[in-house]
Amino acid sequence: MIGIVIVSHSKQLAEGVRELAAQMAQGKVPLAVAAGIDDPENPLGTDAMQVYEAIASVYSDEGVVILMDLGSALMSAEMALEFLTTEQQQKVHLCEAPLVEGAVAAAVAAASGSNIQQVMAEARGALTAKATQLGVNTSPSFVSSQEQTTNNQEQTTKEIHLTIRNRLGLHARPAAKFVSTAARFQSQILVSNLTIGTAAVRADSINQVATLVARQGHKLAIAATGVDADEALSALQALIDSNFGEQETPLPHSLLPTPYSLL
Repeated sequence: MIGIVIVSHSKQLAEGVRELAAQMAQGKVPLAVAAGIDDPENPLGTDAMQVYEAIASVYSDEGVVILMDLGSALMSAEMALEFLTTEQQQKVHLCEAPLVEGAVAAAVAAASGSNIQQVMAEARGALTAKATQLGVNTSPSFVSSQEQTTNNQEQTTKEIHLTIRNRLGLHARPAAKFVSTAARFQSQILVSNLTIGTAAVRADSINQVATLVARQGHKLAIAATGVDADEALSALQALIDSNFGEQETPLPHSLLPTPYSLL
């Protein structure tokens, strides 16, 4: 399993990021913290040896991603790499992604079985959803699914339309569950928000799913192409029907489906 190291000047900050990422990844990903220094009067800082020990605690041949907050955290991480063997250094990657969003995106991707290149790409694209919602990123750059599309060109696509019913919509935790469920299947799975007219995005990318801005009452179109398309759609329908494990809140009357709905 890919490991993630969080390097910060503040131990409290790093522990909070780890807690959030661990919850989003459902505890499936090794996460380590290297933060603060052993100085009660001035505890803010970073230590290269701490970073090295954190790397060692989560290291595997699948790779390690290191996320850092400020300048000297990067320097400490670079120094820590010098303690590793040449072979280990090739499998440890310093990532310029934002600390909080990057750690969450990387953890969800790693938990879904993505490889190190995909995990790095998800971390680097972690601000896409926020920028899109704020209207400052009108042309989001997504991880390509071209290879999946090529492999599925001659296979039939199945599609279902489902309504999001939980009160807070497809927020962080449900989105992570949606992504991890989609990632279990070989089929290419695309999802769009029919209510607000979004483009179809990859269902196995937390960054792309977050751009759907799916609220309570919004209708999603989920399309699967591949050998296990039916199983994939059934699993995603069951997840949405269960309100992602959250307490059910009735839809407002204005959002209830009409007899002419595509449900």
